[in-house]
Amino acid sequence: MTSDHSALGVDRGLTSYGDLGFSRFLRRAFLASAGFDAEDLDRPVVGIADTSSDYTTCHRDMPELVAAVRRGVLQAGGLPLVFPSMSLPEILLNPTSMLFRNLDAMVTEELLRAQPMDAAVLVGGCDKTVPAQLMAAVSAGIPAVSLVAGPMLTSTFRGQRLGACTDCRSMWAQHRAGDLASDDIAEVQTALATTAGTCMVMGTASTMACIVEAMGLALPGSATAPAPTGDRLRAGTAAGRVAVSLATGGPPMASLVTPDSLHNALVVLCAIGGSTNAVVHLLAIARRAGVPLELDEFARVSQQVPVIADLKPAGAGYLEDLHRAGGVPALLTVLRPHLRLDAAVVEGGTIGDRLKTARPPSVGTTTIRPLTEPVKPAGGLAVVRGSLAPYGAVIKVAAATPALLTHEAPVVVFESPEDVAARIDDPRLPISADTILVMRNAGPVGAGMPEAGSFPIPRRLAAQGVRDMVRISDARMSGTAYGTVVLHVSPEAAIGGPLALVRDGDRVRLDAGAGVLNLLVTGEELALRRSEWRPPAKPPTGWKRLSADHVLQANEGADLDLWDAAATPAAPAPEVPPGSLAVNAPLESAKE
Repeated sequence: MTSDHSALGVDRGLTSYGDLGFSRFLRRAFLASAGFDAEDLDRPVVGIADTSSDYTTCHRDMPELVAAVRRGVLQAGGLPLVFPSMSLPEILLNPTSMLFRNLDAMVTEELLRAQPMDAAVLVGGCDKTVPAQLMAAVSAGIPAVSLVAGPMLTSTFRGQRLGACTDCRSMWAQHRAGDLASDDIAEVQTALATTAGTCMVMGTASTMACIVEAMGLALPGSATAPAPTGDRLRAGTAAGRVAVSLATGGPPMASLVTPDSLHNALVVLCAIGGSTNAVVHLLAIARRAGVPLELDEFARVSQQVPVIADLKPAGAGYLEDLHRAGGVPALLTVLRPHLRLDAAVVEGGTIGDRLKTARPPSVGTTTIRPLTEPVKPAGGLAVVRGSLAPYGAVIKVAAATPALLTHEAPVVVFESPEDVAARIDDPRLPISADTILVMRNAGPVGAGMPEAGSFPIPRRLAAQGVRDMVRISDARMSGTAYGTVVLHVSPEAAIGGPLALVRDGDRVRLDAGAGVLNLLVTGEELALRRSEWRPPAKPPTGWKRLSADHVLQANEGADLDLWDAAATPAAPAPEVPPGSLAVNAPLESAKE
């Protein structure tokens, strides 16, 4: 009999009873109870990871999409077996979905390994499900194709086009400033997200969808088709067909995550003005694949590639506009000079092969601009380092206020997102429009890295017309957010990074163009403060404790160190010895 390790289809990975013949017999007996016959069970098996959940409202049409995938698998001669995978609703999880990305990756990886399947279709969408599924498939060593739920369609409010969730934030800011009454904001609330699908601006879900297609891990044209459309269902059927071809000899997903495919992901990330969350996710995916990727590579590509997709929050449009303009295939035709065309793709062939049949942007579109007429110039994503962020931090220049990108001022410090919520509107705080707001203890170890970095402008300043201030934290921000927000400060405060030592009134200097973020405090003073600092308590039990004990820093992808053996070496947490972070320390001296 074929051994357990080399078997295919439903005989792959037999349950351990100490008798392989009995294991095979019993498995087929129970599959017979589900109506499968011998002809069914001799087909290649395609597992379909289903992240449907009543809690994940973005995925409410996913059952229909999964049915389309099943249809494609059956058409191609495979046996589709759907299994529930961990679903991560961005809005309905506490404290943040990012805390559970690595758990989702772990659960999905083990299901891909433990259940019999020759290939998989990974059906996700709402922000952290897609990176979790890719991390899982890379580590599991299985052929797989990614399929996203697709974006929502836009709606209107009194003649104004609206979409989640950049408009969620702008409308709420108007309400906080007193420009929208309670009745108005209640009406807006019912107009922001009116269909199934993920946020229809260039938030994290849309960003990941576009860069996964650019990497060749999803089929061409599948990133932007709106969730309620026939285009989305056809993308599902096509993914099912391709999965069967993968099941009969296709490459594992890890082999498609290469320096070339990651370079193409960075090019598209910059061209679409994508979410800063993609920085963390791409670092984690690359790490799982054992491909070196550093923050400096993001900055290097950003300096070469302008923002050419006119999409919120960096621009004005929505994902349905990008789809009508030709989607990612059309975008790639414009970006061709920046791409590595030999990168392999999931259906076979290369990105260059895809471009041979890709159509240029639709005539008359303004959603995809020529490289010579960009929405924003190159440099839309910046990496900053210095005495406040020795390992680096990121800022989405394309969504920031230009006048604030070089800024020096005293700071007011908040100890956590909860502290921000409690005190940001306190009129006694010495906050002016020039003040730099600092929040800490919101990094991977401290709080699971919530999307709290774009915290609100104090109400009294908002009422005066202040719409942006420099904000610095070890947290993330939603890809739908905007403002001059420095994020992912590494090392984070909870492990003793310099952010832990900042005090009210300290001066901080940001120079995004020069890549500098410095805390203007002497080394001697920092040494004194360090001697008085104590780390915050960790959660006592459960996943939160496991994560706090093993999660890496943002500059390493915030993955767990449990995968270090198959990845690049992790950087140690810095001790930041006394006197090592001098005032205005040169950028190079702030690196490890």
